[in-house]
Amino acid sequence: MSIFIQLVLGVLYSQVLEWGLHRFLLHGVGGRRGSVFSFHFFEHHRAVRMNDGFDDMYKRPFAFWTAAGKEWLGLLGLGVLHLPIWFVAPWFFAAMGLGGGRYYVLHRRSHLDPEWCRENLPWHYAHHMGPNQHKNWGVTTDWVDRLMGTREAYVGTPKQERDALRRKASVTQKVG
Repeated sequence: MSIFIQLVLGVLYSQVLEWGLHRFLLHGVGGRRGSVFSFHFFEHHRAVRMNDGFDDMYKRPFAFWTAAGKEWLGLLGLGVLHLPIWFVAPWFFAAMGLGGGRYYVLHRRSHLDPEWCRENLPWHYAHHMGPNQHKNWGVTTDWVDRLMGTREAYVGTPKQERDALRRKASVTQKVG
């Protein structure tokens, strides 16, 4: 298989895998308290909703038992699990690995700079801040959500504007 085809398929695979794991593992299995994957929904989502998109776990020193550390370990585990592919299609494996790295960098940035996320990854902002946290499973891109019918617009809608005003008023009441 040509290098170009391996690269393209590796990128596409990493984005479909991101969507599927987010939907079925982190929200499906992880949506049940006590699950090994429940950190995603019950720690990460909770922190993000309470802090208007921000999650300070990405600012803390790296620790394996924070949600960010578990996320990183999960990506490492996926790399190890897919390692046999290296011997058959090394460029596919490399593209997939870069996709995992890209996921972590963009996901981390989106929760350290929620305004950047709202402007550059509106589907991910909608996943956390919109009315339905069980839509918009893609983090780095929304094409899989569009293909699967799980993309739900939120940023720039009247609902998002009303929610932003409500959150701002709530903060003002707490401070004042």
